[in-house]
Amino acid sequence: MATAERDATGRTGAAGASGADGRAGRAGRGTRLKRLRRDWALLVLMAPGVAYFLVFHYGALAGNVIAFKDYVPFDGLWASAWVGFDNFRTMFGDPDFWHALLNTVVIALLQLVFFFPVPIALAMLLHSLTRDSIRRFVQSVVYLPHFLSWVIVVAVFQQVLGETGLLNNVLGDANLHTVNVIGNPEAFKPLVIAQVIWKDCGWGTIIFLAALGQVDEQQYEAAALDGAGPWRRFWNVTLPAIRPIVVLLLIMRLGDILSVGFEQMLLQRSSVGTGAAEVIDTFVYFKGLVGGDYGYAAAAGLFKGVVGAVLVFAANKVAHRLGEQGVYQ
Repeated sequence: MATAERDATGRTGAAGASGADGRAGRAGRGTRLKRLRRDWALLVLMAPGVAYFLVFHYGALAGNVIAFKDYVPFDGLWASAWVGFDNFRTMFGDPDFWHALLNTVVIALLQLVFFFPVPIALAMLLHSLTRDSIRRFVQSVVYLPHFLSWVIVVAVFQQVLGETGLLNNVLGDANLHTVNVIGNPEAFKPLVIAQVIWKDCGWGTIIFLAALGQVDEQQYEAAALDGAGPWRRFWNVTLPAIRPIVVLLLIMRLGDILSVGFEQMLLQRSSVGTGAAEVIDTFVYFKGLVGGDYGYAAAAGLFKGVVGAVLVFAANKVAHRLGEQGVYQ
């Protein structure tokens, strides 16, 4: 009798739990439908962007199979013969690839050391300006080069630092020795960093200015009352406020470290030669689209993507160990 009662109670409890789960599921679906009806306009506006990433970013990942094939466009993607890792073996045995990789790493490290801190310093300088009119004017001036194409930027530097540019005209009029900065392979890497700083440092300050705008001014006042100088205020107030943003952008930059500017390099490659301006992106372009060795070029591109992904995962793990949020949990 007691067993029957327990069975009945168990069945009743199970049925009640099942019914509760069903009601909870229907309530959840109802809530989602309400949200879809409420936000349908935003979802429609978001749809083209989502479609773009699905088709041209995630869908395009299937094209990496070319790296393992002797790809012939007339045969198609799937009919081309499989070659396994032959393209990678050829790539790792090619001195031209290692030269392009070395140039890419050197330029990327120079950008990381000399360009990455510039937007932070510029944001702090703009944040310290007391007059809004002056701040807005300076922001407009330093933001403007970002909206210029690399064709225009390279042309401007050519007109100023080229063999027949403004600098050499001034030096020639003064009977001084002229210099061709644009065509000098030894000066190419510093020139590249200078171009990047001039073009993009103003744009990079936007995020840091937003982070600095969230700092309570009373913290600076309290630190000043405690006798903290400018350096101590920076170290104890400013730096903790922008540190999560700095770590986040640094991790993202490491993921893109082997991309040092395809257009910028391509436009100046003929002036200084492949020895100074050949990077992974131009190497892939001339091997694949120009030379027709699509499998080899795809292998180099896939190698670049794998290195970037590994650096992101490793840097994010280090950020977590140091107590920072990183890109993802």
